[in-house]
Amino acid sequence: MAKLQQKYKDTILKDLQKELKLKNIFAVPRLQKIVLNTGLGEALGNKKVIDIMSDQLSAISGQKPAKTVASRAIATFKLQKGDTIGLKVTLRGKRMFDFLEKLINIVLPRIRDFRGVDDKSFDGRGNFTFGFSEQIVFPEIEYSKIDKIRGLEVTIVTTGSSKEQTKKLLEKLGVPFKKMKS
Repeated sequence: MAKLQQKYKDTILKDLQKELKLKNIFAVPRLQKIVLNTGLGEALGNKKVIDIMSDQLSAISGQKPAKTVASRAIATFKLQKGDTIGLKVTLRGKRMFDFLEKLINIVLPRIRDFRGVDDKSFDGRGNFTFGFSEQIVFPEIEYSKIDKIRGLEVTIVTTGSSKEQTKKLLEKLGVPFKKMKS
């Protein structure tokens, strides 16, 4: 079991229950999944891009990515229905906690001029999404094997019902948020 997962089960759940004044431990917000997503518009002209980014995404996540396909044709983009336009990976369980631990302790500190994750990226349903403009911040990616710098998006899906609940959960897990200017 990952250190973060153990800490989550042993201390974070109980602390959050007290902090949020919840009567039942099952009402405490929990992590459901983490989704890594990347859009590959350039794949329409160069099919090798899909394989390259697929290898990189599987190195980052430890899991083979699924292809996302266009649901309809758009003539102005020369896009046909069924064309691969992106890749995504859904992490759950142990892999999710391993990835989150790596993200918090290794990846985020490697970003240049990093001052914390912006807390404006919450939707109202307990999800938190942020993006990376370059995939080279992940330790599994070798800089010499990169043909082009591409970004990716990370969505953390929780059972939290509000921004406040989700933010408290992520803070307890160790996600560094930007400090508000006072």
